[in-house]
Amino acid sequence: MGLLSEGGYPYAAGEGGEWCDRLVRGLGQHDFELYALSRTARQEDSGWYALPGNVRRVRAAPLWGGPAPGAGGRAYGAYGRDQRRRFTAHFGDLAAAITLPGDQAYRFADGLGGLADLAREEGGLAAALRSELALRALETACRAPGAHPAAYGTRVTDLLVVSGLIERALRPLSLDWYGTADGDRGLAAVDLCHATSAGSAALPGLLAKRFFGTPLLVTEYEIGLREYYLASAPADLSPSVRTLLSAFHRRLTALIYSEAAVITAGDGQGRRWQERCGADRSRLRTVHPGMDASLYEAVGEGDESAALRTGGPPTLVWVGGGTEPHLWEALATLRASEPELRLRVVGVPPDTDTTPEGVSFGPACGPEDYAAGSVVLLSGAVDGFPTALAEAMFCARATVSPDVGAVREVIGGTGLVVPPRDPAALAAACLALLGDPERRARLGAAARARALELFTVEQNVAGFGAIYLEVLSRAPVHLGNPDPSVPFSHAAAPLSATSRTASPTWAGRR
Repeated sequence: MGLLSEGGYPYAAGEGGEWCDRLVRGLGQHDFELYALSRTARQEDSGWYALPGNVRRVRAAPLWGGPAPGAGGRAYGAYGRDQRRRFTAHFGDLAAAITLPGDQAYRFADGLGGLADLAREEGGLAAALRSELALRALETACRAPGAHPAAYGTRVTDLLVVSGLIERALRPLSLDWYGTADGDRGLAAVDLCHATSAGSAALPGLLAKRFFGTPLLVTEYEIGLREYYLASAPADLSPSVRTLLSAFHRRLTALIYSEAAVITAGDGQGRRWQERCGADRSRLRTVHPGMDASLYEAVGEGDESAALRTGGPPTLVWVGGGTEPHLWEALATLRASEPELRLRVVGVPPDTDTTPEGVSFGPACGPEDYAAGSVVLLSGAVDGFPTALAEAMFCARATVSPDVGAVREVIGGTGLVVPPRDPAALAAACLALLGDPERRARLGAAARARALELFTVEQNVAGFGAIYLEVLSRAPVHLGNPDPSVPFSHAAAPLSATSRTASPTWAGRR
């Protein structure tokens, strides 16, 4: 298995490294090769995870700084006339696809596929992507009739920024991961590419599919295109630059979705984003994040009612909050009915010199924090999978949550859901649970049972293991003389018509 990452595993300071490490260790029957793209020098200096024995090797390359010496092929000025013509045509198609409105997916696929072939022949394209002719192609596309108004106003300095950032995003085209003359087959020897995000991480998987027919699986626990849209734009980037880069990432993500055999998300909200960004619904799967259930076993299997019989005051645990005004409004209402109520806030204290009586703050939330709570409240700001809510469920705690994001999907009726930013509804739900210990116990037990069924590491690993076998069973066979005793050495069936025709130009040259 070729595990492809950008800014993640196996770097110790990477994103999502924990779930990748658990996946690799949990699927010990498979061998893995890691193809990692780093984002910063600091990340590279952080070192790697301690890798298990089924990791055969690691290939790494930076997406930061300038191209490494010799990594971008020969200088653009050394290209012959045919290479110059091909580069101009292919990069021109790509540039036109990100400046013109409408359905330009075919043009983006043509341009990127042509650049991939040229990069493989010439040993890289970093120099060409930063050449004057690339700037001219971008400028021509920006000035073309029908181009986006923001692109039409692009200045030369903007074009330099855009071409530099596009070169970084397309740097996987120039890597030696696709087979070399010295016999290193690279991704040609991989049976399945699993990209841990869309974007540059999945680009080597796209090339492996184009060159070798290798199937591609894409997993997004954070939807990369969504995060790009929602991120605060750097102040030094002009509207023209942001417009062109947004279009580039949108086109690249749509192409990756169209070529992936299966696309997974962590919850229904992520799947809806993927579908809106161009993913085919029939290829989408949900694989919930996995958590180590043993960390919460002592609390989850304990008796919450026995703890209350010790005479301690009722306590609410508010996870991820501390700055929402409706929290303090709800607390005032709760105190009127429960004067002894205590509130533990896990999050940043409000910017004030005074803290309300009976309120404490903590920087982290562990099993002991959930154990201290009669009811757990989730913050009103929920972005992505609500991990804290799942942790409370493992601890068998009744929960009150805002009706946002994937909350309803996660709790599945094992907690109370209230309208967001509604302090009256929040207070009423808390009082209902505080006044009914038996109901709290029933909801907590049901929540723990649901968490153990859906959100464990074992569930996560088993889910990906099943998808691996599903994709491999329908993949082209690479073995010259396949061994009948090896599972899936023969394809169960040819690729579906949808897979064969999704992007004929992209898959046409192998």
